[in-house]
Amino acid sequence: MKRRDFLKKTTGVVAGTAFSLSYFPNLYSKPSNASKYNLVALMGGEPDTMFDMGIAELGGMEAFVSKGQKVLVKPNIGWDVAPELAGNTNPLLVKRIIENCIKDGAKAVYVFDNSCDNSVNCYKTSGIESAVKLVGGKMAPSNSEKYYQQIEIPGAVRLKTTKVHELLLETDVFINVPILKHHSSTYMTACLKNMMGMVWDRSYFHSHNLNQCIADYALYHKKPVLNVVDCYNVMMKNGPRGVSKADLVQMKSQIISPDWVAADAACAKMMDVPVEKVEYIGLAHEMGVGNMNLESLEIDRIRL
Repeated sequence: MKRRDFLKKTTGVVAGTAFSLSYFPNLYSKPSNASKYNLVALMGGEPDTMFDMGIAELGGMEAFVSKGQKVLVKPNIGWDVAPELAGNTNPLLVKRIIENCIKDGAKAVYVFDNSCDNSVNCYKTSGIESAVKLVGGKMAPSNSEKYYQQIEIPGAVRLKTTKVHELLLETDVFINVPILKHHSSTYMTACLKNMMGMVWDRSYFHSHNLNQCIADYALYHKKPVLNVVDCYNVMMKNGPRGVSKADLVQMKSQIISPDWVAADAACAKMMDVPVEKVEYIGLAHEMGVGNMNLESLEIDRIRL
């Protein structure tokens, strides 16, 4: 099938796609004819294919990455588990994002996460390190405080200062690539909470009002230009690490948006979690760092 035909939006699901629309009760309830979108929600395809389609609807990667820029891609690589357990971002998605950045002239693309398990093992076992290197990206170390620099967050309630990885300060463009999954402390984790892998001292978040600290971090001025949420296999229980494949539901989906609050609100609906239960989403919305009211947004809904 030619790419121009494959990229056409459909009104139904292509035969053979085994995915229930019940996971998208609000995202897929009505079509949008707008030419510009705040958020793209895709379902029914492979991670790389969905990203290609979604980014095209937002103007292509060239709308976010310019020639000669240094790019930071931040997946979730927190756990020493294999890709099929969906504890980390899908390596195929990370690979395709890097390919698009390089194709559009990025000078260099860096990838890191301050892993919870041993970072060397996480990078390898997740499949992300090999995927990144295969397409010319660069994995960065994260397991020493020497890689982190102090920042201030004006307007923060609890997280007024923290140490962030130096790559955030040294790169031109930041792309956030979390995986959607259950979290025992906050009901779910996706875009906003993925920033806990950007800082050195995660324990401060947990001891000083976790939800407020997550929202506070979103005030920092070096925000992602794009958020791409891996919702292919979604951990519905026992998160954030998971126990087995029994924890997963295969949603074959993806959420793409420049607005990480909107993306997280969409993700909550996908997990059938009331948005108000994910406290940091409402806090971030009230602080003006994004819009959780999906009904006020232009959403492009693509079903493969």
